[in-house]
Amino acid sequence: MTLEARKSLYGFETREPDLRRSHNRTRYDIKSLWQRSHEIVNLSVRGYKNTDIADILNISISTVSDTLNSELGEKKLSDMRFSRDEEARKVAEKIRVLTDKALAVYHEFFDDESGEIGLKDKRDGAKDFLNDMSGLRAATKIQSLSASVQLTKQELEDFKQRGIQAAKDSGMIVEVEEAETI
Repeated sequence: MTLEARKSLYGFETREPDLRRSHNRTRYDIKSLWQRSHEIVNLSVRGYKNTDIADILNISISTVSDTLNSELGEKKLSDMRFSRDEEARKVAEKIRVLTDKALAVYHEFFDDESGEIGLKDKRDGAKDFLNDMSGLRAATKIQSLSASVQLTKQELEDFKQRGIQAAKDSGMIVEVEEAETI
């Protein structure tokens, strides 16, 4: 029995069978494991509890805990939380600037001593101001776009056939021939 030279697990040439590569051994797809780790970390950063993450991903709670408590998991969590917190700081600063501007307009409106603005206008302005600042104001502008087209029966049938052919070409539709019944 002659054995061909082949690469071992670590890249060395060997002539005997590599027993470390047993066909019975469970093999893991590293990309899918890494993707699963990212899913676990992302859900954790979004505020999900370990039990919720386990339910969502259909894995054990210990797998979630092991992933989050691993060195890579803790680093990834730290990086993502830092990014999230940095974004929150930027938004908070924008809100502070806008609040200062809104309060300046508010004081200008209510401290008006010229008498040009009536009491009813001030009341309505205060109501709008409070709704705007609290985020409770109803949408005042709704934009809607629509399109319509008229097709002949033949144009519609051609359109359907092109769609079916595209689905077949992409492998989404597989034709199965019917077997004869006996």
